[in-house]
Amino acid sequence: MDLGLSGRVAVVTGAGRGIGRSIAQTLAAEGAKVVAASRETDGLDGLADVTAVAADLTDPGAPAAVVRRALEAYGRIDVLVNNVGGVRMRLDGFPAVDDEAFRWALELNFFATLRMTRAAIVAMVEQGSGAVVNIASVNAFFQPDGATVDYGAAKAAVVNLTRQLGCEWARKGVRVNAIAPGWFPSEMTQEEMFDDESGLRFIQTHTPMARGGRPDELDGALLYLAGDASSFVTGQTLVVDGGWTAR
Repeated sequence: MDLGLSGRVAVVTGAGRGIGRSIAQTLAAEGAKVVAASRETDGLDGLADVTAVAADLTDPGAPAAVVRRALEAYGRIDVLVNNVGGVRMRLDGFPAVDDEAFRWALELNFFATLRMTRAAIVAMVEQGSGAVVNIASVNAFFQPDGATVDYGAAKAAVVNLTRQLGCEWARKGVRVNAIAPGWFPSEMTQEEMFDDESGLRFIQTHTPMARGGRPDELDGALLYLAGDASSFVTGQTLVVDGGWTAR
């Protein structure tokens, strides 16, 4: 099936490693020209059709700079994947999660997405088309304990923003959707969960598929929402979690 991504320009944030790097590679393999933004770009060296841009997206001015780089290089932006994010496990319970912890989580997981979208959507509206895909989390819907309460709140804000912008900009030809992954091994989660026997057992017990996901298992959802197959879909969040939230 032709997804209509060949020759299109995609911007991916948090692309230096893990899920973000996999997303950049997947889009490039479909023929897209990818602008990959990351604090550290060493992991992007040598990837075909991927232009690395060093950027700290917690800097309020960085998102607009990344968008300018993409427009200068290619003249348009067809796809924006807001993948940048991070979580810190808060093991002392909710009372110990202070204001600064919430500020950190919101800055990285919500405001970076908000600012990138604000910068890119102007170009998309001018060209009359575009697709924004936000990487949210199942923690936006399901918060089992206080360990990630600040992260869950930030991702819930991303889901809410996705719904609102998906409706607001639909008549301008811009679709905004999100993916909510469950447990996927990454630099954020490897040590706390996947390399810890009790953490791994927790994932296996609570996920109907009895395992965490692989980065490539987000590819189908990503390509669907970024490409033409989802041309009548906007404001939605697609959950990819091995059945975690279906229990």
